[in-house]
Amino acid sequence: MRIAFADPPYPGMARRHYGPDAKEVNHRVLIGTLEHDYPDGWALSTGARMLQHVLALCPPGVRVSAWVKTFAAYKPNVHPTYAWEPVILRGGRTRRAAGAPIVVDWLACSITTRRGVVGAKPDPFWFWLFALLGLRPDDQFDDLFPGSGAGDRAWQAFVRQRPLLAPDPLAEAAG
Repeated sequence: MRIAFADPPYPGMARRHYGPDAKEVNHRVLIGTLEHDYPDGWALSTGARMLQHVLALCPPGVRVSAWVKTFAAYKPNVHPTYAWEPVILRGGRTRRAAGAPIVVDWLACSITTRRGVVGAKPDPFWFWLFALLGLRPDDQFDDLFPGSGAGDRAWQAFVRQRPLLAPDPLAEAAG
């Protein structure tokens, strides 16, 4: 399978986080590109405040999961604090393989700090995302907004990991 993840600047936030010359991402075009170039599946992060807008641009059948931030950046005059982030999913493997762990549609973990890029995702986020999409080491994973490079590093670690349960060679020989 060929799967992509997009974590662009959220609508209306490019200049705030990346400077006065930063261009806004056209989410309509981005979602169209994801649909066209990644028919096997994709995921898109956005902000809670922008979720309604971004969902309106998505095709039917997407699913929303939640990354709940156990430590989040608190901003003055923002009440309540935004401490979760929607992750919109489309496709991927939708059936759990026999014996595979159950994956829930939410993750609770802390944000990263000092990664050099606003919104850099922590390692547990990446492994949860791979599990949500049912990825396997022989799949292709493209991080379309690589920022800190954490997604590519996590993917390489995922590809190199050994399965917890190896197939039973005796059962395979008998079958």
